[in-house]
Amino acid sequence: MDKREIFHPEKKDRHFSTGAYSDAIAIDGWLYISGQGPIDFTKAAFALGTIEAETALTLHNLRCIVTAAGGTVESIVKCTVHLADINDFPAFNKIYADFFPGIKPARTTVQSALGSGIKIEIDAIARIA
Repeated sequence: MDKREIFHPEKKDRHFSTGAYSDAIAIDGWLYISGQGPIDFTKAAFALGTIEAETALTLHNLRCIVTAAGGTVESIVKCTVHLADINDFPAFNKIYADFFPGIKPARTTVQSALGSGIKIEIDAIARIA
């Protein structure tokens, strides 16, 4: 079995956690990023707001994690998006499309019951080798 390496956003307060998980695990050139939401890591708190603001912050958090692992946004090959309200899809999709200016990752988007009042959560897979 290949060695696993754990990655966290650089600015994340290590005492802030919403569950028993790693932010990301790299193994064999692949990075598996746990569901990320609109968390302000410097304040160790959720930053609730509009779907646009929450989407932008969530994508920023994904970028921080993939960068910490040595990749780029272009390294992301698959995203699973959970929206608290599927009617937010058009506004979410515009921010998402702008975040990935080139080839877009494969994506699944579903409506989900999300905790803590957040509107969005995204997990991702990236190729970092």
